[in-house]
Amino acid sequence: MEKRSIGPFEVSAIGLGCMGLSHGYGPPTARDQAERVLLGALDAGYTFFDTAAVYGLGHNETLVGEVLGPHRDRFTLASKCGITVGDERRIDGSPANLKDTCERSLRRLKTEVIDLYYLHRWDKRLPIEESVGALADLVAEGKIRAIGLSEVSAPILRRAHATHPIAALQTEYSPWTRNPEIAVLDACHELGITFVAFSPVGRGFLAGGARDPSKFQAGDMRIAMPRFQGEAFEANLKLLDEFTALAAEAACTPAQLCLAWLMRKDPTLVAIPGTTRPKHMRENAGAAEITLSDDIMARVDSLVNEKTVTGSRYPPALQQAVDTERTPAEA
Repeated sequence: MEKRSIGPFEVSAIGLGCMGLSHGYGPPTARDQAERVLLGALDAGYTFFDTAAVYGLGHNETLVGEVLGPHRDRFTLASKCGITVGDERRIDGSPANLKDTCERSLRRLKTEVIDLYYLHRWDKRLPIEESVGALADLVAEGKIRAIGLSEVSAPILRRAHATHPIAALQTEYSPWTRNPEIAVLDACHELGITFVAFSPVGRGFLAGGARDPSKFQAGDMRIAMPRFQGEAFEANLKLLDEFTALAAEAACTPAQLCLAWLMRKDPTLVAIPGTTRPKHMRENAGAAEITLSDDIMARVDSLVNEKTVTGSRYPPALQQAVDTERTPAEA
């Protein structure tokens, strides 16, 4: 697979977002199937795997550690800290919590060092410099190799980068989530920070995997997301058939159209689609070999964008927890 850079690491242009194997879209994936996805991804050329301490309350890190631990020299490992789950889910960017979380993650991941360690959310009670300073201590101690941030705005990214070099910024980006285009993509380019796009197929919607929200399983986070509710969902559904037709015209699947669109939009970014199915994992990898025409790119941009998609990407409570720039519809 095509390679791109994150800090000192050369990684596959398309990495694997591991969250969905344990968390976010219903019950955890059966162990044997999860193993087929993870090990199959290594064989398919994926060299970048993304997890987090909060996914499945540690289940996802444990899964990644047990399955991929014996192959640790074959891939770049990313995880995240800063969200804790006890009596309640909360954001905690205090140095003590970040360092404690890292120790727990190292044990679950069965590794001596995490290659890329993200602050999962900025704890707005603290200066970003305080949390990044704690991560810089972990770099100095040899427990992590590079620092990343997730879901922050361009001004916060600049402040963090002035404290310690930031290797990657991760946030949602796809044809139907254009927030990064407001400011943070430009900031990444200016500062030499790699942008990592999560949910690059619109949380499954643009891949055609979410046509009926009534079939979402308990624990599926999309149930609470405005874009998947009522009239907003019905409005968004009207975009899907034309998007699917565009994919057919480009001789690819709708998921591949999303990923190839991202690859061409920014030749430096890395996308991390997630899946629970080996077939879809291999399909996503194939998108790295697809080059879209100027015409297809323009028609995707015209069809699915911040003006044609209805609804915010997060419900109000989660929207308040992120620091990303907002589109006019979300303001």
